[in-house]
Amino acid sequence: MIQSFFIGLCLAATLNVNIMQEKPTPPSNEHLRYLALGDSYTIGEGVAEEERYPNQAVAILQAQGLEVNLSQIIAKTGWTTDELVKGIEAAGIVDNTYDLVTLLIGVNNQYRRRTVENYEEELQSLIHQAIAFAKGNPKRVIVLSIPDWGITPFGKESGRDLEENSIAIDTFNATKKAIAEELGVFYIDITEEYRNIGGLDEMVVEDKLHPSGLVYKSWAEKLSQVIVHQMKF
Repeated sequence: MIQSFFIGLCLAATLNVNIMQEKPTPPSNEHLRYLALGDSYTIGEGVAEEERYPNQAVAILQAQGLEVNLSQIIAKTGWTTDELVKGIEAAGIVDNTYDLVTLLIGVNNQYRRRTVENYEEELQSLIHQAIAFAKGNPKRVIVLSIPDWGITPFGKESGRDLEENSIAIDTFNATKKAIAEELGVFYIDITEEYRNIGGLDEMVVEDKLHPSGLVYKSWAEKLSQVIVHQMKF
């Protein structure tokens, strides 16, 4: 009887140890550092700071309990890929590391009629840099597609051939997606939805070109979905 009781205690203890060993350890969510790289779409030309898509994404993630801090935005209206490279160098962050990096660049390359070949070369270098910022982990980097600026009131008054413009945007985005897949980073398509909503009055700011906070909210939601469900911090 005593022997049976002792054996029962041992079995219970073993079971408890196994349960404790199998219980997953919750990830540490403290102070995840986020770096956003880009151009006018990242710096949020024409909107308040809190309406920028990186800021809105951080607010969404924090509301879900993920402690992400927007460490820095390196972006400027009008920047092309080579100008972003120079901006990164000027910021003096080349040796820094982050837990999350986003990259949205290329619209000004297309607007200035630069070649896709030139874009491919410079974008590849930028994504390599983004991966280095993300501690060498490509699964901590998200690349967003280029919106089609031609569908905005500004675009319609620009005198450009809008069909030709859309084809060029698609070519640039196909190049971006191919490089993203080759290097193993995440790619988010924001272009197709933008073509449906980006020209509406409430979806542009005063310059009739850049997106309003409502558009950036949609991008932030897409970004947050990838971070929460695919990165799984």
